[in-house]
Amino acid sequence: MIRLALGKYKIENWQFDLPERRLTLFHNEQTEAISNSLDSLNLDSKLLEDAETSEAVVPQTKDERRVLWILLAVNFTMFVVEIGIGFFAESAGLIADSLDMLADSLVYSMSLYAVGRSTLIQHRAAQLSGWFQLLLAAGAFGEVIRRFIFGSEPNSMLMMGVSTIALLANASCLFLLMKHRQGAVHMRASWIFSTNDVMANLGVILAGTLVFFFKSPWPDLVIGILIGGVVTRGAISILKMSSIENE
Repeated sequence: MIRLALGKYKIENWQFDLPERRLTLFHNEQTEAISNSLDSLNLDSKLLEDAETSEAVVPQTKDERRVLWILLAVNFTMFVVEIGIGFFAESAGLIADSLDMLADSLVYSMSLYAVGRSTLIQHRAAQLSGWFQLLLAAGAFGEVIRRFIFGSEPNSMLMMGVSTIALLANASCLFLLMKHRQGAVHMRASWIFSTNDVMANLGVILAGTLVFFFKSPWPDLVIGILIGGVVTRGAISILKMSSIENE
């Protein structure tokens, strides 16, 4: 809502402090005009300080692009690794997780397109990301059904090994996204998707452990369904968030 109200101004950097309900803006605009726009939201906003700074401010869009390029590279690389090993290991969980990685790669590509553009384009990019997630979640469910019908013998060691590598990769992505998790809608979408990735990786590791001890494919099939559910939930959250903020 705040970003929509200030969308017409050229603001170099936004720093949100939600617990303190404080927003710091770096800009070259008239402070009074920005203050009036905030007042129109009836949020009981108050100007605490207005000062010039000689501090070099890195444009937020530049930092967002850098982070998103890294996330795109990590997720697409892990998609290629997981999809290949997933079929070799006959693991529905790994395949579902790889499709999640592919969905995220598409999300980050669209987020890169949205960086620095209008709020409307950012919301549309987030919505499109949500629909892509739903589509690939359907693919994950389909793979689980196929393996349930035709059977499988998942390799538990490969499941645990590859998922551990993916977990480390996604944890590093979460660290990079930490300061952007309350940013624009496309960056919040990226945070939600990366959080889902970590949950999915932990699930596949647990499933691999259960497959190893019980010598049964059922844990792998169950985690495949759960990953599909997590992806679906994240997609719905993004669709709701982008729709509400677009009103």
